[in-house]
Amino acid sequence: MARLFLGLDLPPDVDAHLDLMSCGVPGARWEGRDKFHLTLLFLDELDGRVQRSLVDALTGLRSPPFELTLKGVGVFPPRGAPSSLWAGVADPAPLLALRQKIVARLRELPVAADPRKFAPHVTLARVGASPVDAVVAYLADHVLFRSETFRVEQLNLYSSVRSAKGSQYRIEAGFPLRVEVR
Repeated sequence: MARLFLGLDLPPDVDAHLDLMSCGVPGARWEGRDKFHLTLLFLDELDGRVQRSLVDALTGLRSPPFELTLKGVGVFPPRGAPSSLWAGVADPAPLLALRQKIVARLRELPVAADPRKFAPHVTLARVGASPVDAVVAYLADHVLFRSETFRVEQLNLYSSVRSAKGSQYRIEAGFPLRVEVR
């Protein structure tokens, strides 16, 4: 079974911008433009029946499209030795509203809640093997990072399959964002 998550794809220009920033930290494993995305909800492994129920539940999702801008860089964990490097989000409010609607629609399904606090970000690299001073220098060099603003019009269900080259992501289903009808 593949691990599943719900997230947002990034436009090619934003992928290209992040890809240009993917250097300068020795030992970093950079994600690369084919893996950049913003995870809204990690679902872990689900069997085919639950996956079909999830797709059915999200097919009727009503949430308006919105504008999004990536801004700033940081590391996880926030204290101690960094393990991953990320780009943040300028205004997370639309993401939080969309995530809340998703969670509400999936409440009846046997999907375990992700215990981690939601922190919207795009993972740039794994830096556990990198010198901390190089990671700190990268953060300082990119403190003013800001992407172009882009429109989010679709939520995606992704599968993640581990391989020798790292995880490979594939979009399994897409859910257009639509204005609620009253």
